[in-house]
Amino acid sequence: MIKKKSVEEILEIAKVEEVVQDFVQLKRRGVSMIGLCPFHSEKTPSFNVSPAKGIYKCFGCGKAGDAVSFVMEHENLTFPEALRYLAKKYGVKLEETELSQEARQEQQFLDSLYIVNQYARDYYQDQLFNTDLGKSVGLNYFRERGFREDTIRKFGLGFAPDKMDAFVVKATHDGYNSDLMKKVGLMSQYGRDFFRNRVMFPIHNLSGKVIGFGGRILVKDVKAPKYINTPETEIYTKSKVLYGAYFAKRAIRQEDECILVEGYTDVLSLHQSGIENVVASSGTSLTVDQIRLIKRNTENIKILYDGDMAGIKAALRGMGMVLEQGLNVKIVVLPEGEDPDSYLKQVGVEAFKTYIGKEAKDFIMFQAGMLQEEAAGDPIKKANLIKDIVDSIAKIPEPIKRSLYVRECARIMEVEEQLLVNETNKVVAQHFKKQQQEKERTQLRQFEAEQDGFAVEPARPVLKPKEDAIASGDAFQEKDIIRILVAGGSTLFDQDDNLTVAQYLLSNIEDVLEDFDNKLYQRTANLARERILAGEEVSTAYFLNHPDPEIRELAINLVTSPYEYSENWAKRWEIFLTTQKMPDDNFINDSTQSLKRFKLRKFDKMIRQNAEKIKTLFEQKSDEYLLYLKLDQKLKAVRNQLAEELGTVVF
Repeated sequence: MIKKKSVEEILEIAKVEEVVQDFVQLKRRGVSMIGLCPFHSEKTPSFNVSPAKGIYKCFGCGKAGDAVSFVMEHENLTFPEALRYLAKKYGVKLEETELSQEARQEQQFLDSLYIVNQYARDYYQDQLFNTDLGKSVGLNYFRERGFREDTIRKFGLGFAPDKMDAFVVKATHDGYNSDLMKKVGLMSQYGRDFFRNRVMFPIHNLSGKVIGFGGRILVKDVKAPKYINTPETEIYTKSKVLYGAYFAKRAIRQEDECILVEGYTDVLSLHQSGIENVVASSGTSLTVDQIRLIKRNTENIKILYDGDMAGIKAALRGMGMVLEQGLNVKIVVLPEGEDPDSYLKQVGVEAFKTYIGKEAKDFIMFQAGMLQEEAAGDPIKKANLIKDIVDSIAKIPEPIKRSLYVRECARIMEVEEQLLVNETNKVVAQHFKKQQQEKERTQLRQFEAEQDGFAVEPARPVLKPKEDAIASGDAFQEKDIIRILVAGGSTLFDQDDNLTVAQYLLSNIEDVLEDFDNKLYQRTANLARERILAGEEVSTAYFLNHPDPEIRELAINLVTSPYEYSENWAKRWEIFLTTQKMPDDNFINDSTQSLKRFKLRKFDKMIRQNAEKIKTLFEQKSDEYLLYLKLDQKLKAVRNQLAEELGTVVF
């Protein structure tokens, strides 16, 4: 178990924006940062990070938290695992108490798949550098390809020996479970090594953990595939992974562009030469998940192809989904017979950079130009060409970008622009109609299932308002009190008496805490009261890091907003707030006004309840009737005074 002191140190040092930027490209917007949410598919950024508050929140899917919860959610880690991840990132030495045997076994089980893969990576690299066969076959292959030792070690390259069960025997001897080796795809169902006599390329996830391997055979003229990959496992899904993404993500954000190649060695060559914003699809067609992985870091993708036109045409047919995700796609065709690795070695780094910069062509324009050449002089082919181009343009989500492509393609293909406009609009309308029909079918299936007593997960996330999201009546005023308590409780209300906003609020509502309508707000107020009685600070951090997930979520929702005060009022137009402090610094005024509104609601409620009591006593002809009439007068006098101070009309 990690000691409380270490937990507090990590929470203090971990900056949420730095942690999130390891996985998501963020752009500054006022005092906050925004990006595309990594937890659900979106085309317009709704993922908000607040460095000042140390939290993130997606206003699309509702995911929210701090640096630790982001790592937990994104990497599917437990709380202790997320703390260890952050401790490693920031160089914090953890202090831990001795784990119980049960806790140790549970932790080992959760980490087991990654641990076995890491062991295999080290084993294969040891075979590469420290065995005669590894050095003569594997290391010699990498050196012939021009890879330096620092590159080999950085990417964890290795060698699997030509034996039936060399790895399995060694791993078993070192205490690794055979069932786990099968689960991660390192051992066959017959107890043999899955990888034999191959150079090894570890595949990492975005946090740098080894999730699988690719192996290349070096023997020629054998009836075996040139490359094989780890079978899909609980931690490795080929369609969701891009080779080299862990090493490239920072460079992709810095360059605001991702270079996509086909193979492992292409990535290694370019990375070693200083072109680090490069990833590989590892021989598969791009998938939606891979495209979204790229889009988290940049909207610009440059795809490098060798000179095989048949292969290029086949690849271009799968580009529709890239356009649908809103990426800007450029195509670079290398000279015939060259791939990125070979051409880089032939011409050198600077000439290679110049070539891919000069020869990069916009995907739509490239497609139009290539097909135009094929259809020259053939009206039927040209008609089919127009259809293909229209289908591609229609997939682009932004209307302005679509219109610009229509105009340029009309010029290239020598047809009337209005013709392309009409055809594109037809296809867009068809796509929209199809989406609507699918949405309606999903809703119908869900409705029918609910009628039968079953629940069907919708195709897209359906956001349901939570208890604290919609507040009316007294609950609205309660929510405002709790918002000020959470966001500004530690602010000094009265410097002379050293009175905080939390102390001021709670001292004024203590007698009605039990009458709160919303139990979550009531529990939050009581937690703050307990902190004050214990002589501890009622800070935002206390609520944001509270062990109760309901309290954490409430705190995040109360201190975040999709809107913020624009800096341009002061910077550009020199218009300043004169009647109050900036919204985030206005807790003293907010607390007094909110408290008055809160009391006004409570007095209204007490007056209504008292009126019911008067009616009952009058009907019963009780002597207490006059006492409650006097109470009614006093309650209304206080209520009217509050209303006057607030400038509110009482009916």
